[in-house]
Amino acid sequence: MDVTDIATETEEAFREQALAARGAGRAHYSGPRITHCEGCGDEIPLKRSEIIPGVELCVYCQEGVERMGGR
Repeated sequence: MDVTDIATETEEAFREQALAARGAGRAHYSGPRITHCEGCGDEIPLKRSEIIPGVELCVYCQEGVERMGGR
């Protein structure tokens, strides 16, 4: 499994979480779109922001947080 496969799987998991949250009737994020990762400063793709409103981290930084047992 290469980096692209891992990123794709992670993105799919985030998408499923966002859809589940939307289906559960949670309040939708209506704040400003964060354009760059709070962790590394890389640009956050528009598609990621659309799928996960309010996202603050790129896929790679989010994976690192999750590996460390964080959010």
